[in-house]
Amino acid sequence: MEVVHERCCGLDVHQATVVACVRRQGKHGRRSRKVRTFGTTTSQLLKLVDWLSEEGVTHVAMESTGVLWKPVFNLLEGSFEVLLVNARHMKAVPGRKTDVKDCEWLAQLLEHGLLRASFIPPQPIRELRDLTRHRKVLVEQRAIEVNRLQKTLEGANLKLGSVATDILGVTGRAILEAVARGDSEAAVLAGLARGRLREKRTELERALAGQVKLWGVKMSSVPGRLTR
Repeated sequence: MEVVHERCCGLDVHQATVVACVRRQGKHGRRSRKVRTFGTTTSQLLKLVDWLSEEGVTHVAMESTGVLWKPVFNLLEGSFEVLLVNARHMKAVPGRKTDVKDCEWLAQLLEHGLLRASFIPPQPIRELRDLTRHRKVLVEQRAIEVNRLQKTLEGANLKLGSVATDILGVTGRAILEAVARGDSEAAVLAGLARGRLREKRTELERALAGQVKLWGVKMSSVPGRLTR
């Protein structure tokens, strides 16, 4: 089979180690291989970069295993042509992967041009994508907590959400803080209304006539009622 990349390397990336297999032209025209294991700390990865440079490697391939590939990719991308390979695509390549180590198998496929690299955007785009993904997670978590808070209020028969559009607005937060302090008078809670909700103080007072249980004490916002 035709050799596409004369000097290449396959990496088997784990949490604590990176196993590298370099394939290159050996004596008498036969292909030779060298296998070495490195740690995943920055100093160890820099040793990996130095070793690959000494071996004259031009192309490197590794599987996209979770997030373990990212630090390795970040250190290699400036010095070599790095191919990040989807493990599903490798299953479609004929061969006997179980008979050889993953790094050797990757190196063999790479030298014959049988690997299809996944698209990796430039580093600034990767950083922006990580930031937007993190923001999305935070927004989703906030929505979950708001829904949980709404259920808690409904359980206490505090219909704050039926009057206030945003229960975490200025008025909503003031009322929630007052409830957390132990205030239970519906009139007092309604008196915390701000902005346009001041016009709905009567509705708020009716909506906030519920029962809240704090630290084993059941407090009623109906005047004169306190039960244990």
